[in-house]
Amino acid sequence: MNPELLKSLKRIGWVSGLFFALIMIISAVERKQGSDVKTVDITIEKLPGGYLLINDEDVRELINRSFGFDLEGQSLVNINVNRIERVLEDDPFVLNAEVNINARNQVQIEVTQREPILRVKDNNGLNYYVDKDGKKLPLSKHFTARVIVGTGSIAPHSPDFLERKQHTLKDIFQLTEVILKDEFWKSLVEQIHMTNGEMILVPKVGDQKIKFGRFENHDEKLWRLRKFYEEGIAYEGWQKYRTIDLRFKGQVVCEKR
Repeated sequence: MNPELLKSLKRIGWVSGLFFALIMIISAVERKQGSDVKTVDITIEKLPGGYLLINDEDVRELINRSFGFDLEGQSLVNINVNRIERVLEDDPFVLNAEVNINARNQVQIEVTQREPILRVKDNNGLNYYVDKDGKKLPLSKHFTARVIVGTGSIAPHSPDFLERKQHTLKDIFQLTEVILKDEFWKSLVEQIHMTNGEMILVPKVGDQKIKFGRFENHDEKLWRLRKFYEEGIAYEGWQKYRTIDLRFKGQVVCEKR
């Protein structure tokens, strides 16, 4: 056979094979798009302590309210993965959402919750959480997070409160962050009360009031308080003092009962 003719036939065969494969891929994609969602599998990452502020039913309700229909049984062509992620991430309890469709036509949804570190119950009757990024969260109908409670005369939450030079909520939030980094303080402090721009710590054990003042010099104040607990209260007992005052530099001033 003529070598040139042989080359031409091989080229035609190669192109024909490629065209056939392309047709098969397009056909498979069209069949996939024309098939239906079999199931919706939802995984919600639990917060420390194993609790959920949002559950499977909440996630399905968010999707149904946005799309107007259940995902199960819907044609895959109607499923907008990016839109589902945006809808879920608009919920105040959701930090991140990942959505994909696997080869078995299952919609898989993975949700990461926001983690509250502070609950605010101010003098104006507002009651909400603040998460570790400073975002305001509503209370959950499923679970009451066991976190430090901020009370008293607290400035309202605003998206930029952490950028303000002076802000009473910022002081409470920053002190909460410091407390949560240390197991000793974490096990000690239950509440931070704000009055006249100064903080009072309420311990979990005993009924002393610890006058902390403003956030500045917090490390030095906490160092003095730790020393006092180790060298003073350790010998004299928790119930001897009514107040412990850290507002004066280099001192721990106590009021006895």
